[in-house]
Amino acid sequence: MTVTLKQHERPAASRIVAVGAYRPANLVPNEDLIGPIDSSDEWIRQRTGIVTRQRATAEETVPVMAVGAAREALERAGLQGSDLDAVIVSTVTFPHATPSAAALVAHEIGATPAPAYDVSAACAGYCYGVAQADALVRSGTARHVLVVGVERLSDVVDPTDRSISFLLGDGAGAVIVSASDEPGISPSVWGSDGERWSTISMTHSQLELRDAVEHARTTGDASAITGAEGMLWPTLRQDGPSVFRWAVWSMAKVAREALDAAGVEPEDLAAFIPHQANMRIIDEFAKQLKLPESVVVARDIADAGNTSAASIPLAMHRLLEENPELTGGLALQIGFGAGLVYGAQVVRLP
Repeated sequence: MTVTLKQHERPAASRIVAVGAYRPANLVPNEDLIGPIDSSDEWIRQRTGIVTRQRATAEETVPVMAVGAAREALERAGLQGSDLDAVIVSTVTFPHATPSAAALVAHEIGATPAPAYDVSAACAGYCYGVAQADALVRSGTARHVLVVGVERLSDVVDPTDRSISFLLGDGAGAVIVSASDEPGISPSVWGSDGERWSTISMTHSQLELRDAVEHARTTGDASAITGAEGMLWPTLRQDGPSVFRWAVWSMAKVAREALDAAGVEPEDLAAFIPHQANMRIIDEFAKQLKLPESVVVARDIADAGNTSAASIPLAMHRLLEENPELTGGLALQIGFGAGLVYGAQVVRLP
C-alpha cells in the first residue's frame, strides 16, 4: 500500500509587514573612547562616519532588547505573539551557548509553542533570518514569522583595540514576515567564504587567557575567568584593511546579483539599506551600484554605530520614521560580516 503524504498549503509569496526597534538611551560620543586608542574625534569621523553610538545598560540584556523590538513590530502588524508560527533571533552576543535567546523571546512575547531558534551569522544574520522566514512562509510551514537582529557588542569590546572598538554599538531591530498575495521578498543571494574565517573573529588573546589563569592559580580568585556571566568574555577583533577591501569590492558584486535576482534596476529602488559597517563602505557601495539620487541611502551608523545583526532592521526603522513616503517602495538590503558570510534581498518596505 502506498501512502501519499499530505501537502503543505503554499501561499503565493511573503513580505515584511512591520518593523520594530529597540535603541538604548545611553549615547557614547567619540570623545569617551579616544583615550585608550590614542586617537581623536576627527579621526573616527573621517574613517567611519560615526559621531556617537548607543550602548546598553546592565539591565538592557539581549533578550530585553529583542523583546522590545519584537513587541513594536507585532503592534505595528496588528498581531499578537500567539499569531506567530516561528521566532528567529540573529545574534552573536547572547552569553549562553544554549538554550537559545529565541526561546526566551518567544516566551516573553507569548509566542509559545512556536518553534524558536538562534542564527549565528554576525552582520549577515538578519538577512539570513529573512531568507529563512521567507522560505518558511512560501513552503506553507508558517504564515507569520518574527525575525530579530539583536546585539550587545559593548560586552565584547577591547577598548584599546584601534581596529574595531570604537565602531561597536548595541540595539535590536525586528520584522514580521507574513504570507502575501504579491511577492515582497526577492530570492536571496547569500553565501560564505570560510577561507577568510579569521578576518573577523571573537576570541581570547593568549595573553588574556594566560593572565586570567595565572591570577586564579596564585590568588584563588577566579572572577577574572568566570566574570559576571560565568565565563571570560572574548573580544571582537578584525583585520580592518582586509575587511574594507572585501566589503567594497566583493559585496558590491553580491548587491548587483541581488538586483538581478529580483529583476529590478537601481532606479527601481526607493531605498538602499546596507549593513551599517562604515560610512565609507556605504558611500562606495552607492557609487559602485550607480544609485540615482532618488534612492534614499540608510546612514544610521552615524548615531548608532555598528550593531552587527541589528543594523539593517534598525536602519530600516529609522528610514521609515524619517521618510514615511518610502512605505511600499522597494529596498535593497545586504548584510556581510564574520565568517565571512553575506546575504542580500530586495524587499518591499512595510
